[in-house]
Amino acid sequence: MKTSTSPLTAAAGRAQWPRLLLACPPESVRALARRLCERHEVHDIQCPQSGLALLKLRDSVHGEAYYPGEVPLAMARVRVTAADGTESEGAAQLLDDRASLARAAAVIDAVLAGQLPGHEEALAVLAAGRARLAEQKAQRQALLATTRVDFSLLGTSEEDDDA
Repeated sequence: MKTSTSPLTAAAGRAQWPRLLLACPPESVRALARRLCERHEVHDIQCPQSGLALLKLRDSVHGEAYYPGEVPLAMARVRVTAADGTESEGAAQLLDDRASLARAAAVIDAVLAGQLPGHEEALAVLAAGRARLAEQKAQRQALLATTRVDFSLLGTSEEDDDA
């Protein structure tokens, strides 16, 4: 199995790749995974599956665990073998209910991690996801700016101090 440090890990950690992929349209992620599957041999280590997972949080005062609810979870794990015999493993756990999307993300993860042929195309999809997340962040910050309230003028009159 090929193990090398990818230039991607410095720009966007591997743990962020699924988040970046989820920011992209699912059709583009699946299409990229299909093209990579045609180019490489892909074996499922863990069959793609989806379901519900309990969300576990810890109470900040007492430190006790509690479960406020369930979240959708899809996961997959694959081994990708390139034509030259180079192998790389990939996995994905998504807060989503689409197992096929988790498998597609796992294939892309393996190709990126092993820098297998086709990883350049996957880099472009990650960049698109990063751009979409940046756009969403800018929109949220603009909304927050419009709801900002200036309280500095309240309580400055002498009448308020006498009461």
